[in-house]
Amino acid sequence: KVLEGYLSCLVEVETAKNAACSCVFMVFVYFQSFPGNSNADSVVQHKLQQPAIARFLRLIPLDWNPSGRIGLRLETYGCPYTSDVVSFDGGSSSGLVFRSPVSRRTSRDVVTLKFKTLRNSGTLLRAEGRDGLGFSLELEKGKLLLLKQGRTSASEPRRLASLGSLLDDQHWHHVAVERRSSHLNLTVDKHTERVQIPAEFSHWDVEQLSVGAVQGFSSQKSLVSKRNFQGCLENLLYNGHNLIELARNNDHQVTGNVTFSCAEPVSVAVTFTGPQSFLQLPGATASSSGGVSLGFQFRTWNKAGLLLTFDLPQQGGVVWLYLSEARLRLQIHKGGRALLELTAGAALNDGQWHSVEMNSKRGRLTVAVDKEEGGSAQASPLFPVAIESHLFFGGRPAEDTSHECRNPFNVFQGCMRLLTLENQNMDLIMVQQKQLGNYSNLQIDMCGIIDRCSPSRCEHGGRCSQSWTVFHCNCSDSGYSGATCHSSVYEQSCEAYKHNGNTSGHFYIDVDGSGPIKPQLVYCNMTEENTWMVMQHNNTELTRVRPSPGVKQHLVHFDYSSREEQLSVAISQSEHCEQELSYHCRKSRLLNTPEGSPFSWWLGGPGSGRIQTYWGGAHPGSQQCSCGLQGDCVDPQHYCNCDADRMEWTEDSGLLTHKESLPVRSLVLGDVQRPGSEAAYRVGPLRCRGDKNFWNAAFFDKETSYLHFPTFHGELSADISFLFKTTASSGVFLENLGIKDFIRIELSSSTQVLFSFDVGNGPLEVLVESRDPLNDNRWHRVRAERNIKEASLRLDDLPVATQEAPTDGHFHLQLNSQLFIGEEPCSLHSESKVSFVNSCLIYKHELFLVLGFASLVSVLVEVSASFKPGSSVSYTFKEPYELSRNSSALPSSIYSDMTLRGENVSLSFRTNQSPALLLYVSSYYREHLALLVNKNGEQDVRLLFEGHTQNTEKKNMHTNAIITVHFRHIFSTFSLIVFVSPESGDLDPDLARLASLGFAGCLSVVQFNTISPLKAALLHPDTSPVVISGPLVQSNCGSAGSANPYAEENTHHLSGMKWTSQLGLRDITIVVLHSVQLTGTTKRCTFVCHTGFLKVSLV
Repeated sequence: KVLEGYLSCLVEVETAKNAACSCVFMVFVYFQSFPGNSNADSVVQHKLQQPAIARFLRLIPLDWNPSGRIGLRLETYGCPYTSDVVSFDGGSSSGLVFRSPVSRRTSRDVVTLKFKTLRNSGTLLRAEGRDGLGFSLELEKGKLLLLKQGRTSASEPRRLASLGSLLDDQHWHHVAVERRSSHLNLTVDKHTERVQIPAEFSHWDVEQLSVGAVQGFSSQKSLVSKRNFQGCLENLLYNGHNLIELARNNDHQVTGNVTFSCAEPVSVAVTFTGPQSFLQLPGATASSSGGVSLGFQFRTWNKAGLLLTFDLPQQGGVVWLYLSEARLRLQIHKGGRALLELTAGAALNDGQWHSVEMNSKRGRLTVAVDKEEGGSAQASPLFPVAIESHLFFGGRPAEDTSHECRNPFNVFQGCMRLLTLENQNMDLIMVQQKQLGNYSNLQIDMCGIIDRCSPSRCEHGGRCSQSWTVFHCNCSDSGYSGATCHSSVYEQSCEAYKHNGNTSGHFYIDVDGSGPIKPQLVYCNMTEENTWMVMQHNNTELTRVRPSPGVKQHLVHFDYSSREEQLSVAISQSEHCEQELSYHCRKSRLLNTPEGSPFSWWLGGPGSGRIQTYWGGAHPGSQQCSCGLQGDCVDPQHYCNCDADRMEWTEDSGLLTHKESLPVRSLVLGDVQRPGSEAAYRVGPLRCRGDKNFWNAAFFDKETSYLHFPTFHGELSADISFLFKTTASSGVFLENLGIKDFIRIELSSSTQVLFSFDVGNGPLEVLVESRDPLNDNRWHRVRAERNIKEASLRLDDLPVATQEAPTDGHFHLQLNSQLFIGEEPCSLHSESKVSFVNSCLIYKHELFLVLGFASLVSVLVEVSASFKPGSSVSYTFKEPYELSRNSSALPSSIYSDMTLRGENVSLSFRTNQSPALLLYVSSYYREHLALLVNKNGEQDVRLLFEGHTQNTEKKNMHTNAIITVHFRHIFSTFSLIVFVSPESGDLDPDLARLASLGFAGCLSVVQFNTISPLKAALLHPDTSPVVISGPLVQSNCGSAGSANPYAEENTHHLSGMKWTSQLGLRDITIVVLHSVQLTGTTKRCTFVCHTGFLKVSLV
């Protein structure tokens, strides 16, 4: 595979036992070979002076050894790489200074470098201009800070940005600083942050660049970092100048004291990964004085864990050195009780390296943390503390189960390094090679710490904390909830609050839900027919104009309690917004005529607003007031009352309703300085009603019904919210697919909603089960969220269900198909999903809000069959109460709770027989519908309601022509009998006699709502509720190609008669076509059902 990035300088190759191995590197276009290990246990290391940037890594099996193990060779192939390095020892004289030859103004400055260090603090770089004004890059606790330096030495450096974490890991890190005219781009490795430059830097130029030293050009001292940088720099470039090369060549622009190499200190770390991890070292090298002197460094995110333990055989006790509440504690146990306890340090779980020293000499026991920067504790035990056997770091072997030796503390998860005993370094490489001590479940020669809070995965200002394996988000006071503070705790509109049963009052509104816009406090007025969202500004009262001497115009600016982005989204997603604008005048003109320049105007719309020259109640651009539009101004020659310039008080008032011009930002009043002129104005609060996203309904009445949107990009977090109602017992709400990843929400049964997804770690599912059926044709709310910590699903007011994500692994959701809503694809992860039919879904599709699940369009296969007089197919449904509980293909409420049920039936046929019964539908309420060909060869539809039989007008049909019939009508529960002779008791005598004759001919594409009875009989006779009588042969007789290819298609206009009959509580109006002679062409009759009438039309 292609590897992008750096190949580590350390190459470890472990191969099979007794197998030869070698490592081959191609650096600067030549080969370099290193011998490898020859058994399964030893590790061979080779340090490279310069890293190789590899594009390809290849493992080649070479040969089998006699033991049956394979030998491998590791090869890397890269490109030529130029490396200029310098090292800084951290001393006061170590550093580089570059001075610009001339002071020149540039619009762009770029500094790039790479660094590596073992220290977590130090000044890396400082750029200064005139009077000491400048920027600096400083390491502080392993993070890189961008600071602004003031003009005086007394001014505090101000932090502008912070990037990176754990940068003191002795690996190369790339840094780039790019200054443009108004901003800075700071890049650390692959993360970039854009920083706005303070105004005082608008005319600032770099005069001096200092690298690696605290002392700058103006002798200012850093107030953040207390030490100079200690470590190595590589390829230091400033505006294309290689400063290291200039320093090596003794260029006069660069001065300093550095070493042109990178000497790496030996620091082998070890990682304790879990409960079975421990490191055992011998204590035989302890001093003969009976004391102990040991030290080590550790780093961890956990507040608790065992660091070190050893036995005191002569005393029969055990020494425990451990972390508790992020403090270092030492206890000596004997006989199950603590003989001694010391505590030192605080907040030691910050992920930084902390040094620990333990000394016991001359009857005094001392424990110190971080030397002078930390704390220490000491005691004078009555017994000597000395190491007589073994030291155990991080834990003890599992088989060591004696009461005194059993670890009573939490396991340690973290890293250790620089282990010393009696001032002698412990060689961990020898431990790795099994030449010293013993270990279990350790990662040697690396520190596997991960900062899960950098960058923070907590959204909306949530505070991130972490342990060794997981991170946590504190969402308090943020207005958001969830594992990553993703979902807003507030509704998106006043409409939503009213729907929840609230009354008028002040509410926080989050207009974009889980998006970046913060919640805003508004007043929701729910006392009127419409629900109004009211957004105030700083002056909504009627205000008298008090002109200032010498100022011709009076300017008023309005500050809104909501921010610009909040106002913009609130206005755009509202159905209607308005704002009152009124002007009270006495000899003070307002707008003048449309042909002249206006005396006054206002600014409205996004940002600072655009000039508007119309007044409340008029149209944009009209330069009129409301009275001008209505034609009732006090002076017909003017279009505003105030333009009449009268001595009596009058006014021009009205509502501004053009959303693109709202809100009102400023007023400019011009005619207020003349003697006798008086005026007052009022700009009311912004009022909006209607939420476009709240009642946004879609109805899915067919198997092929669906909605699709562009691919959803919710790589790290996504939330889903919608309302649904249905009578189906199962079906897919929505889906979006990737190559392997997917996200889906479905009704898996009549009482269960399932949220499933895969981000590369395998499918995960979250299930919520309801006690009551969900296919009750009532609205139900679904809310789902997926982030890198967990997935959650909430149904109505039931308890939320959650599914934790794997601690490590993939967490980016990568999708590439369209987002489909309402239908299941024909080839997905499941073979038994059902599309939602006769269902309603209210959905919201906004920023950072997904309606998951992709779907593909199903392909309907046309099935045809040839019938003989004795052939029939019947499809029977269960009893009514069972239908409402179990069936997923039932008739349902299709528009609203007040809409009558409707059924869609269609079929195509060809026959020479007349008369003939084509289709018969009967309900459990003794209602039926029959489609027949009468003895005159005419298509006839006969309806029976409440015991009354009615016939539609007949239509003549050309023999042997394909006829397609589609009709829609109102029924409740029913049974469907197609091409069969029903019992004579169910039919009138004419239909019973006709049914006894049977049907001979071709039938095709028979559809009743979502059910295809003919397809079920031909393709799935054993699993479908069908009964087949007589010979039934599948054929292509219904295809268009089998019809007369030379037949013309005639167009007929709709005309006919109306027939009305009172049938109990129903009024049924039937509009029927006149009889049409069909000349061998395929025709479709469409029966469209609406509330209260049945419409028949020819398509």
